[in-house]
Parts: sequence; structure tokens; C-alpha cells
Amino acid sequence: QVQLVESGGGLVQPGGSLRLSCAASRSIVSINVMGWYRQTPGKERELVATITFGGRTNYADSVKGRFTISRDYAKKTLYLQMNSLKPEDTAVYYCSAWENYWGPGTQVTVSS
Repeated sequence: QVQLVESGGGLVQPGGSLRLSCAASRSIVSINVMGWYRQTPGKERELVATITFGGRTNYADSVKGRFTISRDYAKKTLYLQMNSLKPEDTAVYYCSAWENYWGPGTQVTVSS
């Protein structure tokens, strides 16, 4: 079991950057898959990026080349660096462990 809390969301202009953080309540070393997902009203939650225990990453086509997922074991934290943000990236972003535990989410709004 693990509790997750996201932070780092906010309002940013198109083309800007944000870094999301997901703090875990325990060590994340043994969590073999962690990821970031996002959801907008009326739509299903969609995968943004995942990272495995071995460091293998996977990205949605819509964010490839712009977003980077990473983790810091010592800080028990998962990150999502988001660059070249677009209005269509606007959503609530959620952190996940094993696709079974979820944080409460953090709002990202991309608008001029």
C-alpha cells in the first residue's frame, strides 16, 4: 500500500513548462510500475507516461518529445517534466502506483 500526493500544477502559457511531482508515503524502489495519467471533464482518464522498475519508459504519442518521466528513489518522488505545453494538455494530472493506487490529482491549465 502507498499514499501518493501530486504537486506542481498551475496556470501556464502555451509553450511554457511545468514540473509535476508525486510524493510517495513509502519507498518506491519496489513499485515496478509508476505513471502519470490525465483526465478532462467528460473524458476517460488517459495514460501520459509510465516508468518501470528497470527504467523503461512509455509515453502517449501526444506528449512524446515534450514530456519526460523520472523518479528519485531517495526522495520517494516521481516527476513529470512538461515542456512546450499546449492548450490540449489542460487536465487534472494523476500519479499512479501499479495502476492501483492514485493521488488526488493536480490541475494543469495551459492558456494565454
